[in-house]
This record gives sequence, C-alpha cells and structure tokens, in this order.
Amino acid sequence: MIPFNRPHFTGQELRWIKDVFESGQTAGNFNFTKRCQAFFEHRYDMRKALLTTSCTDALELASLLCEVEPGDEVILASYGFVSTANAFALRGASLVFADSQPDHPNVSLESLETLITPRTRVIALTHYAGVAVDMDPLLALAAPQGIRVVEDAAQGVEAFYRQRSLGTMGDLGTLSFHETKNIQCGEGGMLIVNDPAFVNRAEIVWEKGTNRASFFRGEVDKYSWVDLGSSYAPSEIMGAVLWAQLENLEAIQARRMDRWTQFMDRLNPLETDGLAILPRIPEYAKHNAHIFYLVTRDLGERSRLIEHLKGRGIHAVFHYQSLHKSPYFTSKHRGHDLPNANRFSDCLVRLPLWPDLMPGQVDHICDEVLRFYGFPSSGS
Repeated sequence: MIPFNRPHFTGQELRWIKDVFESGQTAGNFNFTKRCQAFFEHRYDMRKALLTTSCTDALELASLLCEVEPGDEVILASYGFVSTANAFALRGASLVFADSQPDHPNVSLESLETLITPRTRVIALTHYAGVAVDMDPLLALAAPQGIRVVEDAAQGVEAFYRQRSLGTMGDLGTLSFHETKNIQCGEGGMLIVNDPAFVNRAEIVWEKGTNRASFFRGEVDKYSWVDLGSSYAPSEIMGAVLWAQLENLEAIQARRMDRWTQFMDRLNPLETDGLAILPRIPEYAKHNAHIFYLVTRDLGERSRLIEHLKGRGIHAVFHYQSLHKSPYFTSKHRGHDLPNANRFSDCLVRLPLWPDLMPGQVDHICDEVLRFYGFPSSGS
C-alpha cells in the first residue's frame, strides 16, 4: 500500500535530541526553541515568531490576543479545519461561515464581504494547500472597519503571496508542524506576530501569563503573573526535531515540488477533457506543493475513485467536511447557502504526496487515476 502520508526524517533528529538530553534543558524556550524561532524571523521577515505545541494552540493564543468575547462575530471559511473554529468558539464568539471560491477551496471574498456586520471582530482565513488567499483586497476590506485578520497558514510553510510569506500579512498568523505538513516535528506549531502592539503581550500569554521570558533575558529581577495565558511553548525535544527539518528545508521542498509537478503533468488530460478539476494557482500565489488534489464531478464518483485506488494499493483520502453542516454547528448556522464548500466536501480527493514518494510510485498512482477515467495505461 502506498500510504497517503509518511513523515520524512532527515537523519539528524536523533543527533539534536541527544544534544537536548546532554544539555539538561528539556523544557521549552531554550536553545532549539530560540534557534527555530530565529530561523523563521530571519528567513521570512517575521516581526516575532513563537513556537507552540500545535497550530491549534497558536490559534487559541491568537484568539486571546484579539480579546474575542461573547457576542463578537468571527468570520471564517466553512471548508476548513475545526481548530480554526474552536479557537474562537472557546472564547464565546459567534462563528459566521463563508463560502469557498467556485474554482478553489480558499474563501470567497465576495461571500465574506456580505457577512460583515458591526459585531465582526476577526476574520480568520485559511490558505488551503499552501495557496494564498488574495490578501490585498481582504486587508483593504478589514482595516478600515477595525477588523482583526488572523491567517491560518497551517499548510503554508515556504508558500508566498506576492513575495510575502503566508502568515506574515494579517495581524497574527499561525503555522503547523504536524507530521502531515511539509516540515514536521510530530506535532508543533507557531504563532507569527505581525502587529507590533501584540509583540510583548504575545510572549507573556505564551509563557502562562507571566513575564518569565523577560526574567531570563535579565530585564526584570523576578517574574510573576501579569496577564491571562497558558502553557503554549513546546519542549526542547520538539524543537530539536524541527531544527533537523529546517536544516533540510530546501531539499525537502525541492522533492515535494518535483512530485507535485509530476502529478500535474500526468493528470492534466483529466482537466483538458472536463473530467476533473486540478489545483489552480493564482498569479499572485507561489505554492509549496503541500497537497495534490483533484475535484470529481460528484460524491459517488469520488467514493468509487477512492475505492478503485485502494484496491490497487493506493491510499487516497477526502478532506474537510463543511463546518456549517457539522453535528456541533448545524443548529447554530444562520441558514445561508454555501454551495462551493459543500461541493469540495463531497468531491475533493487528495492523492499521496510526501518527500520520499518515488517517481515510479507517482506514475503508478497517475496510471490508476487515469485508468479509472477510461484512459489507456502508459505501461509504466
């Protein structure tokens, strides 16, 4: 069976974990935490980067910083992961779901704009598959109304919008280092702080509501509880694993991009013949080969395709289910129609993609997809 995902390891992870044990500093915010944060701040011109135990934690941290309260409205895409919604629901916010674009799972700005009210406090957007939402018009829409923008760039490491790294344009951004992501440490995430007004408080909230980080820098003679917060910093062991990945970032990305391009080239006849929709990359976006997907014509076709591939040793999977139709939220939804989110929930299927996937395996996957749609075998 070709698995949907297999975490990539560089071979240096155990070396750096050994360094952590030998240092005697296994808690967070020591050598590897700081090294990883500095890497992101320098490479992507981030004002402040804070490593977290997960992207979910980073989103919850962002919600705290935005001071979301009961009665505030938060707009987000229905076609997205539950962590983005939970982060704000836990603060008592009213969630308002927007539709996707007709030809891409990213949020539709037209749908989003119709949902803004005087109670809208935050727009939480997701850059699906490492492909940027069109940020300039979104920010121009939000800023005059005092609406905070939080970028869920969980899938967005090494992806860009007009030369700007995903996660660095809103007031706050988040990244994920889950084992399914391009760069991984099992779990793990990052809060990106772009608004200078948030920098000092973000570090305090990240450190359980204390000024502990300032204490270790020698800026205060003791640390104490100064704000609300929680334990968001990961252990140095996670930082060590992440550092081994970051050292090999460009090589990992090159392999992913090669495989993604191979998929696109081989499966292009499906789109040419109107049989399926393949990923579309807008001119303003530079993607990171995080996901290769296709969109079938209906739910039944997708189910049959997944079963066809499974029977030939290939594990393909669908993705998000529309959050506005979820068991938890159905009764809370305002009733507006979100047809594009529903279509992607029913029709989008992801193919295996990971750095150590071999070109011959990609050919096998493509052969079987094409065979399902009636194309002759390439003989590979």
